[in-house]
Order: sequence, then C-alpha cells, then structure tokens
Amino acid sequence: MSETRSWTPDEMMTVAAARLLWDGCVCFVGIGLPSAAANLARHTHAPDIVLIYESGTIGSRPDVLPLSIGDGELAETATAIVSLPEVFAYWLQGGRVDVGFLGAAQIDRFGNLNSTVIGEYARPRTRLPGGGGAPEIATHARQTFVVLKHSPRSLVPKPDFVTSAGFFEGRGSRARAGAPGAGPRVVITDLGLLRPEAGSEELVLAARYENVDVDEIRRATGWPLRTADPVEVVAPPTGDELRILRDLHERTRRAHHRPSPLPV
Repeated sequence: MSETRSWTPDEMMTVAAARLLWDGCVCFVGIGLPSAAANLARHTHAPDIVLIYESGTIGSRPDVLPLSIGDGELAETATAIVSLPEVFAYWLQGGRVDVGFLGAAQIDRFGNLNSTVIGEYARPRTRLPGGGGAPEIATHARQTFVVLKHSPRSLVPKPDFVTSAGFFEGRGSRARAGAPGAGPRVVITDLGLLRPEAGSEELVLAARYENVDVDEIRRATGWPLRTADPVEVVAPPTGDELRILRDLHERTRRAHHRPSPLPV
C-alpha cells in the first residue's frame, strides 16, 4: 500500500460494505461501522433501505450516526418504534430481516464471532461489550455481513469465546444444528472481502482492494488463508461516495461535540 491514495482504509471498508446492501433491503444494523455503511448506502444507491436498530426503531433515517442504539436520533426519524420482543420475535425470528450487519473483536475461519472477552472467560485480559442481540441476529437473519479490522489478532485460528455462531466447524454443521439463517455471507475488512467456500464453508479471500496484495492479506490473517480463483479487485471509492461519507461523519462530529453552555 505504498501509493498515495485519496481515501483511508476505513473509508474503503465502509464503502465496500455499503455497496453490498440493496434498495429495499431490511437490515438489522449494529452501531459503529455497520451503521456508517448502512447509512451511506441509504444516502447513495439504496434510499429505501429499511434500517432496524436493536432499541426497537424500524425504518430509521438518521441525519447523523447514532452513538448507541438508544440515541434519540433513531427514534425521531423512525417509521415506527416497537417493543424489543417485537423486534426479535416478529422481525428477526419471523424471517423478515434480509441482512444482519455485525461487528466483532475476533472471527475464525468458519465465521464464528467473539464480542465477549479476550483471554479466559473467568479471568479475561479484556472484557468486551458482549453479545447483546448479535447471537440472535447471527442465528436468524437470512444472512449476516461482518465488518472488522484485518489483523492476526482479529482473524484468529480459534476465538477466545464464541459469542455468535457462524458455520460452527463448517461442512454443513450449521445447517445440521438447525440454525435458520444462511450465516455469514461476507466478511468486510480494511484489506478486502472474505466469503465462505462452497462445501467447506471456510472463509477464503474473494476480493482485495487496490494497492493491497494477497501476501499482505495472508500475513494479516491468523490462519493459512486460501484464495478464490480469481481474487477480484474492488473498485476504489467514487468521489460522490467519499463526499457523502465524509459529510456524514462531519455532521456526526459536530452534533456530538457541541460546546458546553456557559454557566449562568
């Protein structure tokens, strides 16, 4: 990645993730980069995407990115606000969610996710935010997309804890366990895209970004990463995509960093 680029790896990752969503898609979206990608899609090619957040907001159209699922911006711009049981029972378990969009701290070669602890569960080195609704989303969404930074610490041979199920041990073990959703169909990182291989269900490198070579991606992966044939190259962000994404982040920064009022 020696050549000078006009975008950052995080921007490339967000744009690549946004492009995978489609107009009219019902997306159960997590806070952070999944939310940024979903809202970028809404502001570009998917104006009628239906965003569901775990707080019970359906069809939210926030002008700025939410800080949490309880952010008032989500409720103020939602088409409807429903109870948490309705979100999970009617929308998710009812098979009405096209994409569950998740982040994680660790993922293994079969798409199993850890967002609970780093280290031993009883005595962790780091206590993470936990699963929240992610285990249910990973189980019941028609498919899941996962987004995370690419490094040997995040793409690991074995997660320290399995919070959300991917393909279990692969080779049909998820289907045999009775999980209704199709599991993780794509993993978007700041280096490229991984997809499950037919049959084995092992994640393989399907696409890379410009100026990122395959050997670099292999070095950043905690297992012997295999590749699709061919490995595609993802087109760089367009000027419009970058402008809209940067405007979104700038609006968010201004909204969440208002100066404190002067004391009376």
